[in-house]
Amino acid sequence: MNPIPATRTSALRYLSCLRPQDILVLQGSPLLGAAFAIHHPGVREIAPLVALLLGNAFLITHIFMLNDWAGLTTDLADPNKAAGVFTARGVGRREIGTLTIGLLIVSLWFFARISPITFGIALAIAILSALYSLPLFDWKGKPLLSSLAHLSGGILHFLLGYSLRNHIDVRSVAIASFFALVFAAGHLTQEVRDHDGDAASGIRTNAVRFGPRRTFAASLLLFTLANILFVVLALRGILPRPLAAVAVLHPMQLYWSFSTLAGGLTYAGVSRLQTRYRALYAGIGLAIVAALFVAA
Repeated sequence: MNPIPATRTSALRYLSCLRPQDILVLQGSPLLGAAFAIHHPGVREIAPLVALLLGNAFLITHIFMLNDWAGLTTDLADPNKAAGVFTARGVGRREIGTLTIGLLIVSLWFFARISPITFGIALAIAILSALYSLPLFDWKGKPLLSSLAHLSGGILHFLLGYSLRNHIDVRSVAIASFFALVFAAGHLTQEVRDHDGDAASGIRTNAVRFGPRRTFAASLLLFTLANILFVVLALRGILPRPLAAVAVLHPMQLYWSFSTLAGGLTYAGVSRLQTRYRALYAGIGLAIVAALFVAA
């Protein structure tokens, strides 16, 4: 037998277990943090930027795979997720567990090459991930505590990129708070999407404990607070002032959200909303990069 096709098939099985869209989305925050920290990137910044990009890609992949590994039983019981779990793709739980640990080690190795501060922030993010996903701690099933983990993780994720220059200040934390609010709001939206499966599996998320409509309202409130904070930061000059104009985009998200609410908060409807607002915030990210480039 030719070992090359067999190796290729094995690699494809592992790759099929990843969440490429989610992993790609979560590259934005630390890269924007790096953009704020490095106003005039030069040759000496290439190595730390590459280390940041690779380290974050491995870290985010580790986080999602840890979540999938820990939640295998409940995911198999959820008809919306069962077909996509790694065992359905021919990969065993032990294999995923080993790969998950390896991803974390490689990720931390990249961050250690940047600075002790960056390494410490990455380690803190990994710890929050473990607290959220592992059954021993089960923050995923503890209302409010799960949102606190995402708020904290959102701040740390932005600071991960900002720390390339080894300084964390009040300005960086203020900007990071915008990303944290968006991150926590997005997580609440995801809990609403997964409500039926989580309820059937006995996972007491915010949506299960307080109800999907209340949780959806809370997510919309956090999104709104994030946009208000963004405008305030722009008007005060902490962000480039022209960015205050992005406030005109928020009514679009409100319209999408109320339409989803009117549609009954179905799995398909909330998933469609997620795709839309992710594209919206990707556009805001590009606007930030453009504004920083012009300001430089």
